[in-house]
Amino acid sequence: MDDFLQLVASRQSDRKYDTSRAVEPEKLERILEAARLAPSACNAQPWKFVVVTEPELARKVGKATAGLGMNKFAKDAPVHILIVEESMNITSFLGAKIKDKYFPLIDIGIATAHLTLAAESEGLGSCILGWFDEKEIKKLVGIPMNKRLLLDVVIGYPAKEKHPKHRKPAEKVIAYNHY
Repeated sequence: MDDFLQLVASRQSDRKYDTSRAVEPEKLERILEAARLAPSACNAQPWKFVVVTEPELARKVGKATAGLGMNKFAKDAPVHILIVEESMNITSFLGAKIKDKYFPLIDIGIATAHLTLAAESEGLGSCILGWFDEKEIKKLVGIPMNKRLLLDVVIGYPAKEKHPKHRKPAEKVIAYNHY
């Protein structure tokens, strides 16, 4: 358990990547496998991971991720993992209606956590991005316009040192047996 807590504590949102180092395909495969194996409501697996590794395309996707001063660093990330929402299965759909919870967003959040922790375990940095030009990225990589592109997770070798993690104290976010 100590190893897992160390992994969680060391994972951060990296916003500068070593442009001279490519991500090894075998590392990328293990990261994607960790995301693929993530749990989901009723095993619906409502995701598709579109992996952008071709340098010129990655730069274009990165440019489409930057805007209004946001995410300028994304153009230098060697890998973009675009997470597209796919359909729920019937059981997940019915459960979502009955319980008024949209499970695909929860499921994709879990898969994204798996992905970023796996990247950290491989010595890679990552950053989860939700701000981007969705239409432009869909055009660039051929995602159908009727699909929702929810996240762009950039991956690469970090070019900056780790920084201390700031979190609320446990007593502010954890309660036992009552709120």
